[in-house]
Amino acid sequence: MYTEVVKASYWFPDGASSPTTGSVVPQSSAVLIDSTLFTHLFCAFADLDPQTNSVVVSGAHEQEFSNFTKIVKKKNPHVQTLLSIGGRNADKSAFASMASNPTSRKSFIWSAISSARYYRFDGLDLVWKYPKDDVEMRNFGQLLEQWREAIEDDAERTERMPLLLTAAVYYSPVYDSVSYPIREIKKKLDWVNLIAYDFYSSSTTIGPPAALFDPSNPKGTNISMCVPVGFEKKLILHTLVSGLEVYRLLPKTFCTNITRCVLTRTDQIDHRIYQLKSPCGDYGLKEWIKAGLPAKKAVLGFPYVGWTWSLGSGNDAATSRVATSAEGSINYDQIKRLIVDHKARPVFDSTVVGDYCFAGTSLIGYDDHQSVVAKVKYAKQKGLLGYFSWHVGADDNFGLSRAGSSFCTYESLFFSLFTFS
Repeated sequence: MYTEVVKASYWFPDGASSPTTGSVVPQSSAVLIDSTLFTHLFCAFADLDPQTNSVVVSGAHEQEFSNFTKIVKKKNPHVQTLLSIGGRNADKSAFASMASNPTSRKSFIWSAISSARYYRFDGLDLVWKYPKDDVEMRNFGQLLEQWREAIEDDAERTERMPLLLTAAVYYSPVYDSVSYPIREIKKKLDWVNLIAYDFYSSSTTIGPPAALFDPSNPKGTNISMCVPVGFEKKLILHTLVSGLEVYRLLPKTFCTNITRCVLTRTDQIDHRIYQLKSPCGDYGLKEWIKAGLPAKKAVLGFPYVGWTWSLGSGNDAATSRVATSAEGSINYDQIKRLIVDHKARPVFDSTVVGDYCFAGTSLIGYDDHQSVVAKVKYAKQKGLLGYFSWHVGADDNFGLSRAGSSFCTYESLFFSLFTFS
């Protein structure tokens, strides 16, 4: 099935905010989706039964899933729907076990195909976050090969259009020092959704949650930062957004991205200089392309969900911006209400392509209209297949969705403000 462009979003039943209270509403309705703004919609998430290796939909979501395609195609008959399997909260070990041998893979694959046909989806999407070692990555590739063959067999047997097959993958082709199977990905998948967000989320580490460019190094060159000896695994000075310096705790995994260079002495205090590379979408995409993924197989992801941190109170919050705790995710429509309630001043940082604001003692990092437009333009200029958002239920009256969708149709003087090399 040939796909010319992807303007997509994920939707899941527990993922919308109440328009009155801002609280998360269970069993949200697909009727609310303006499907005219999308070419593809991912219905998330179906689960993997570890006992039978079959795809299952929870009883609570059965009705929503069974009607999803019919509902969204009422407004847009051309929108294509995909059943998304897995997700952030899925059992990683179950996916690893299923993918480890041909028999269990076959059970999973044919169950997935049967579910897609039964619920009238146009395709299937795998969200395995993430294969953790070389063995699991190799099995992931074998799963894709077997899956593609089964889809072709199903299309021939049923005399129907073959199902789309996609996967959501890490923003970089290397996850925790393990490489994705590029050959199988580019040959067997219609495209991959690059998860270029949630870089800084559920920890006390503060940073742009979905930076397009390295916040401390937007041009992609090597940089150095000085850290007092003994503090390299505790605190490091980091720029969150232009002009705002933040001390952050370094998680253990981040330390692997630091290379010791030289020793210097400044003001009688020993410092070590380290090379840093902060996570960002531009870096990840370039690495995927360098690894062999065609640009037309890549779909750039960005969030309709922000992350918020508590900065505490007093002088520390006003000067060092030390995060005392991570407060979790927050939907875009809730962010807009907080901005009004706290009379906060939202700031768009064109250096990283991201937004932030302070609401009381909380710092919120998120993507607003300008960030979405800039990222969609970036995807277009890089020759990517398109973009996707996580998730449509978090949008504020489809404002972000309209901003992204409209750019794929026409360009205005506003869009020409953003250029990327």
